[in-house]
Amino acid sequence: MKKIKILLLLFVVVFSTQQSKSQSKIDPKEIKEKMEWFADAKLGIFIHSGIYSVKGIGESWSFHNKRISHADYMKQLNGFTLKNYNPAFWADLIKESGARYSVITTKHHDGVAMYDTKANTRSIVKASPAKRDMIKPFFEELRKRDIKCGAYFSLIDWSDNNYPGFLKDSSRYVIANDYDRWNRFRSFFQGQIKEINTLFKPDLWWFDGDWEHSAEEWESQKVRNIILSGNSKAIINGRLQGYGDYDTPEQNFPVSRPKFNWWELCMTTNENWGYQNDNNWKTPYEVITIFVDAVSNGGNLLLDMGPKEDGTIPEEQIHVFKELGAWNKKHGESIFNTVGGIPQGHFYGPTTLSKDSTSLYLFLHGHVSGTVMLKGLINKISNITVLGNGTEIKPKVVGKIDWSPVPGLVYIDVPENTNDKYITVLKVKLDSPIRLYRGQGGLN
Repeated sequence: MKKIKILLLLFVVVFSTQQSKSQSKIDPKEIKEKMEWFADAKLGIFIHSGIYSVKGIGESWSFHNKRISHADYMKQLNGFTLKNYNPAFWADLIKESGARYSVITTKHHDGVAMYDTKANTRSIVKASPAKRDMIKPFFEELRKRDIKCGAYFSLIDWSDNNYPGFLKDSSRYVIANDYDRWNRFRSFFQGQIKEINTLFKPDLWWFDGDWEHSAEEWESQKVRNIILSGNSKAIINGRLQGYGDYDTPEQNFPVSRPKFNWWELCMTTNENWGYQNDNNWKTPYEVITIFVDAVSNGGNLLLDMGPKEDGTIPEEQIHVFKELGAWNKKHGESIFNTVGGIPQGHFYGPTTLSKDSTSLYLFLHGHVSGTVMLKGLINKISNITVLGNGTEIKPKVVGKIDWSPVPGLVYIDVPENTNDKYITVLKVKLDSPIRLYRGQGGLN
């Protein structure tokens, strides 16, 4: 038991340390204005499209972990066709989901560019039957729909001869012994960043792979300056060794509210980022509950889809996005342009607040009917309605003593016939910006 406790403590320390890197060198006051759209957006769609979808194997990691040879992995270029790629359909689906931004892979760790890079011939334009740039037409369709455009870019490149190589391949060189090669690689990857910045002008940069080297080795500050000199309003995720604007935990949901000003949970719809023969799909209910929890904790959800090599999207993912979109259409007031909700303990479930704090939204997971309770609310309640159908519910206040500053308990009887099939939302309209009692029930 002692060993388990020590391991858990180490995990918490390591996790906290990794999370804290993302904003340590950036003053939140300097980026507050440009982060407003991100804070309001709440939902993004992550797209992992690459040659790994040909065989349906792990994106880049499959050869890194020696489950397939690098040569056989790269042969997938020959089967990457995009013959049914329809960026307008993708953009329509993203719009329907309710997402306000989308992030797509411009280059993963395998080094294959999904656009027409001039830095080498390792791209789907020059080396695959697709013979086309994925990024430009997709961004064009997104912008027609007023959806922000994000570029995923891997700092590492396990296929480049000037990169130190896979962690499990000790035959590759070490930076300390060959700075000339490392400088050539830095010039190469920074050149690709300049290309993408010039060609596509991403609203958001989603870096990956920074763990392999330090900020000094990556020249992270220089990379940030390259991006911002071309677009001062561009947002940069936290995987730039301390030079990003927001934090991005992956797959694992934080149990307590993160302390960062802005954060985003990136998560798959099954168990994998890219297309694989993986049928362990998250249900719409699971996705929506995860989404609501992220928003109630002041964050966003970046939900992934992995298209097939021909550009089609699995039907199961389409179903999830459409169901999420239908729920968002009905309950969007409680999600978009809101802020994180009230502290835990006041209500046993997720909550959000309108920006002026005069509307409190209560999220009821599953088919909740009967009575729910709200504690510590000092405000008077103007009315309570079920979002999406307008049913009005009269609350009952119990235990309020006239001469005591301690508020009573608010009981809300939720009719069974008002249940949403996934999550029901109650809108509690207050007489003024929310005020909460945080005491211990005494008279002091």
